[in-house]
Amino acid sequence: MVVSYTNKIANLNGFGSFCWLLLRWRGSVYKMVWRDMMVYLILYYGLSFLYRFGLTEDDKRIFEKVSQHCGHFRNLIPISFVLGFYVSLIVSRWWGMYLSMPWPDTLAILLATHIQGTDTRARMMRCTIIRYINLVIVMTFVMIAPGVKKNFPSLQHLLDAGYLTENEKAVLEELENKTAEHKTYVPIMWACKITDRARREGKVTDVMAQKTITDEILKLRGFCGELLGWDTYNIPLVYTQVVTIAVYSFFLFSVIGEQFLDPSQGYPNNLIDLYVPVFSLLQFFFYIGWLKVAESLINPFGEDDHDFEFVPLVKRHLEMSYLLADAQPTDLPTVVQEEYWDSTLSDQTEKVESTNMAAFMLANQFLPPAQV
Repeated sequence: MVVSYTNKIANLNGFGSFCWLLLRWRGSVYKMVWRDMMVYLILYYGLSFLYRFGLTEDDKRIFEKVSQHCGHFRNLIPISFVLGFYVSLIVSRWWGMYLSMPWPDTLAILLATHIQGTDTRARMMRCTIIRYINLVIVMTFVMIAPGVKKNFPSLQHLLDAGYLTENEKAVLEELENKTAEHKTYVPIMWACKITDRARREGKVTDVMAQKTITDEILKLRGFCGELLGWDTYNIPLVYTQVVTIAVYSFFLFSVIGEQFLDPSQGYPNNLIDLYVPVFSLLQFFFYIGWLKVAESLINPFGEDDHDFEFVPLVKRHLEMSYLLADAQPTDLPTVVQEEYWDSTLSDQTEKVESTNMAAFMLANQFLPPAQV
């Protein structure tokens, strides 16, 4: 699930405003890299102990030459360029996935506005169209999100949850025998047909209103199709493999190339015996953390800390869309003459300015004289 923290830092300013975020564990970079860090430390100290206590003097000279060789040529791996471009591509893809999320609110408002009437027929048309849209969204999420798939593994579960009727379930099952393609287009067609029927029955009194509703239905279908496209067409595997191999091979050579070497041998950059490779660990932390960011964002349809929350989104869409689409007269406020009914534009401006001035003077009463 997405870890939200922006509301906690809305009013922070000055030095160290973000430092408290470094102490959080859930969704943190520490949680993502600590296993890789442990493997790196085990390999590093294993070779270090072998060099310090397990090798003869002649073997140490050979080890030192190998270490210098690895330390020199590992820098030829363009890890910053390859990894930076890859992460930038992943973040752009992740943002595109977010923008493709379907939201039925606009359609629900259009239905409540243009399919008029509080009779049973009008309400049934509005609610059926919005049920079909929620069905499309759930069917799409089932295909891409394991969390939603657990809740709705079959059409029977959709029937039990109220997204389908027995007749609609039978139609979808019959289509399963005709084509192996996904059936998310079917409820969209049903929703458009009901909109057309509402126009012919006089529930929708304007052709442009029918077109607006139909366009919004097809727009939601487009968003669902985009999500399926994001899930089907991945970043080329060869690119992911190149980046992963580059990062891990870089640090595999670093395990040898960053080893302590006997200062008495006069090797360059080996003047201090550091028992803890501080700068190597920082480099490992940054690069592996960067790679883990890409790994967590490349598919946000799961149930990890950084993935989209599809199950709560399904519940939210169902509840909010019905509230908007089938709003009753008692749910709407009474239309009355508002405060500026008899005022001219200049009068309204003067009232706003006087209100602001009164608020300013009231605030100044609580300030020291030097600040007024």
